[in-house]
Amino acid sequence: MKIVYRYIIRNFLGPLILTFFVAIFILLMQFLWKYVDDLVGKGLEIHVLLKFMFYAAGSLMNMALPLAVLLASLMTFGNMGERLEVVAMKSAGIPISKMIAPLAIVSLLLTIFAFWYADKVIPVANLKLRTLIYTVQEQKPALNIESGTFYTGFDDITIRIGKKHADNTTIEDVLIYDHSRHQGNVTMTYAKSGTMRMTDDGKNLLFILYDGFFWDESVNTESRDASQPLNRATFKEQYKRFDLSSFELQESDEEFFSSSQQAMPLAMLSEKIDTLKVMVDRAQQEVPQGFINNLYYFTNYIRYKEVMKPFIPLDSLKPLTAQQKMDAYQYARQNAEAVVSSAKFAEQDVYFREMSMRAYQVEYHNKFTFSLACLLFFFIGAPLGAIIRKGGIGIPLVITVAFFTFYFMITAFGKNMALSGEMSAFGGVWLSTLILIPICILLTYKATVDSSMMSAETYEKLFKKIKFKLQSIKKAKK
Repeated sequence: MKIVYRYIIRNFLGPLILTFFVAIFILLMQFLWKYVDDLVGKGLEIHVLLKFMFYAAGSLMNMALPLAVLLASLMTFGNMGERLEVVAMKSAGIPISKMIAPLAIVSLLLTIFAFWYADKVIPVANLKLRTLIYTVQEQKPALNIESGTFYTGFDDITIRIGKKHADNTTIEDVLIYDHSRHQGNVTMTYAKSGTMRMTDDGKNLLFILYDGFFWDESVNTESRDASQPLNRATFKEQYKRFDLSSFELQESDEEFFSSSQQAMPLAMLSEKIDTLKVMVDRAQQEVPQGFINNLYYFTNYIRYKEVMKPFIPLDSLKPLTAQQKMDAYQYARQNAEAVVSSAKFAEQDVYFREMSMRAYQVEYHNKFTFSLACLLFFFIGAPLGAIIRKGGIGIPLVITVAFFTFYFMITAFGKNMALSGEMSAFGGVWLSTLILIPICILLTYKATVDSSMMSAETYEKLFKKIKFKLQSIKKAKK
């Protein structure tokens, strides 16, 4: 029996590792395509791109692992069924349940690992990834001054190069506008030719300009003199140095994203949820109390006017003058509007606090459901592979994509329902799991009793019976 178990596990581990890396690659390519506009043209170094892909792959592993388990289990038992190995084991007295048992233990270990990974590693990967994405998004485009265009990548400086030679260093017809005084194009440098190169330390861009002039007609705003003096000077050679530190990748502070639910382990999520519950309860209690307080101040306005007593009937307004009545009614209207506005603000405050709490609750339950998906997908893939008895990659891949798409559609639906408050966080996140459990039980039972529910011959016979009955009905009508 141990030899059989080792054989089954060996047949399972190979496809599992292969499909896992294929799934990671596909998910990673989809993720990179989402952020391709932020990555292209920034002049990012290779180690930054590798770091980006490493963190992204780390955050996607809990999606790739269930997919790999489903496809690997389908391929394993499909290949064994196609080679009649399942039939041979059954004839030797080994039922399907015992064939599944060793891989079920492996899947359980993978589920435990996936839960640990989701709790300890994925929050760190998400924190690093979100920080890096923000850093890259804030990064300026790479320094690329093309001829015939105005380059505005430097702060308060605009550069236009009429012609750039093939050596990428020699330049002609150079215009440089200095906007540091924020007075328009009043400071300009022109040169017939020059050279452009990086300094040895790579921190500055050095322009050496020849045969040009400098033009400055800026206004001194600190002077009372309203005149606009013009300063003009010519030069044979001039040096201009531009700081490139703003083009370097500046690491963002991770603390800025540490409060995100995707960057928190279970303990922190639980603590955050408890805190938000207290805040929501307190806000809900403050709404009616604030309403009562507004009514109290409204009724006591009459004391301020020294015209009426609090809570007096409207008939007592008759002896008042027209202006006094207008003042009283106007103030009553203003206070009524203030009460309504205060109530709406309090309602919005409670709504956003509840929505934030639901987001943390959804992430809390996600760590359990995505981990448990490894075990559930195994109990879909293994029985289904034993039933259909088709190996290779074709049919198992089609079935895997269908089940995985169905699972994530239900997951997304339940998650959106939970975030909107139409379902509880538990019900919304666990909806897909609760739907898969009966499917797992049914498929495992059918595989155990050697069901032919997925056999092509079974459905061929069924279609023939239906066709025969339809033909009989037509003949009877004639």
